[in-house]
Amino acid sequence: MAVLSKWADLARSHSSAATSYVTNLSGPARSTLKLVAGSAGVGLLAAIVAIAATGPWQAGQRTAERAWAAAREGANAAENSITPAPSAPAVLTGIDPAGSTSATGPDTPLPTAQGLDAALGPLFNDPALGGIRTGAVLDAATGRRLFGHQADQPTAPASTTKIATAVAALETLGPGYTIPTTVVPGQAPGSIVLVGGGDPTLTAAAPTPGADPSAQPASLVTLADATAKALRARGTTKVTLSYDTSRYSGPVIHPIGINENIAPVTPLMTDEGRVDPNSTEDAPRVADPAASAAQSFAGLLQARGITVERTPAPGQAPSASGAPIAQVRSMPLSALVERMLTNSDNDIAEHLARQTAIGAHLPADFSGGAQAVRQALARLGMPLGGTVFLDGSGLDRDDRLTADLLTRLLATAASPAHPELRSVLSGLPIAGFTGTLSDRFNASENAGATAAGLVHAKTGTLTGVNTLAGTVVDTDGRLLVFAFMTSGTADADAAVDALDRLATAVTACGCR
Repeated sequence: MAVLSKWADLARSHSSAATSYVTNLSGPARSTLKLVAGSAGVGLLAAIVAIAATGPWQAGQRTAERAWAAAREGANAAENSITPAPSAPAVLTGIDPAGSTSATGPDTPLPTAQGLDAALGPLFNDPALGGIRTGAVLDAATGRRLFGHQADQPTAPASTTKIATAVAALETLGPGYTIPTTVVPGQAPGSIVLVGGGDPTLTAAAPTPGADPSAQPASLVTLADATAKALRARGTTKVTLSYDTSRYSGPVIHPIGINENIAPVTPLMTDEGRVDPNSTEDAPRVADPAASAAQSFAGLLQARGITVERTPAPGQAPSASGAPIAQVRSMPLSALVERMLTNSDNDIAEHLARQTAIGAHLPADFSGGAQAVRQALARLGMPLGGTVFLDGSGLDRDDRLTADLLTRLLATAASPAHPELRSVLSGLPIAGFTGTLSDRFNASENAGATAAGLVHAKTGTLTGVNTLAGTVVDTDGRLLVFAFMTSGTADADAAVDALDRLATAVTACGCR
């Protein structure tokens, strides 16, 4: 998080210092920063902070995002203007876990309830928002609710549920928590057991040379290298292999049934069980991800001179197996949370709910995960009246959250008192640039042009359900958190546009 402090210090300096810093950046990053102009610069600078702080992802996703943003500069750049808005330092201070000051200075004007009512009230009359429409806006610095429209009414949250899952996992396990995948000796001589720990990002691909281990998934290739080396050191070149999935319990299929949006939830799988590991969107999944991962591991051992007799079979590691033969660990939980939120990754969400259940000594199944999330939020003093948690991803249509809860979660994540939750903010998609908001608030669309870079928010979409919850920076530089939720929508595109207009309205007004 030292990067955040560095950028906050930069934003506090005068514009010539910022110009000097940008001049020394690489081409894509420098081009991206050219987009920083006027009040929109605050949000984009915060967006760049989030990208820089979390580092590159697998296959260079973060790098690609910067390059993509740079390619768009012609649409909404002020070519020679890179001076941050005067309010930028205060906003950046608010998301710096090392900072002890509030999100905005004491002299920054606070929007009024009357002002926000005037700006948002008419927009809630849009019929595109369906039969149920709720919303709330809070000030991040004070936690004070500034606007509410049926804010306490529970409704289907869709993927904004992942905000709750993220907060609960971080609160229970801590941001540095990692998930192991282990090879241990089996009960019989010459046998080994591949033990799944529940790492949802374990990959069968080789790691990227020189990449930060905390910013890329654990690799089955790395585990095979270490296992083969350890076995040869013991004089073993022939083994039988079994695989242990006992870390989780209960059904592996989500209540929605077999679906390309999510793999069977098993503690051992590679590349999220995708039939094509290189696919990035919803894609077909293998029927038994654990067996598939074990077969891949057997092949990797064979290629390293270790003969694997027979097809890998389900098994269980001995209770007293001693020191592991080899082990790899996932990215830290903070990085898993960011990836889950940015990409709205259902697989990561369900695994994090189970990891939270394990941390809370509850059954690692759908119900245990839901119970663990609720317990963690209760410890934080969250308003849980009327809420229903049935999964960690929000795919279950019977989940129920409130706009009040979502905004309270985000405000808590923004609080200097909870630095362990900071990746909830840094993982939010950035309007017009990253993740599930990369094609929303587009500069070519007049209604959303002023909000590109300023809105950082988690999306939620099911048939007839559309939600949006995150943070915005208003024209006075005030960091606000919001949640807008709709159910009963008939036209998804129209509902999304209506939600985007609500978020844009918050950025566009001081609302006093």
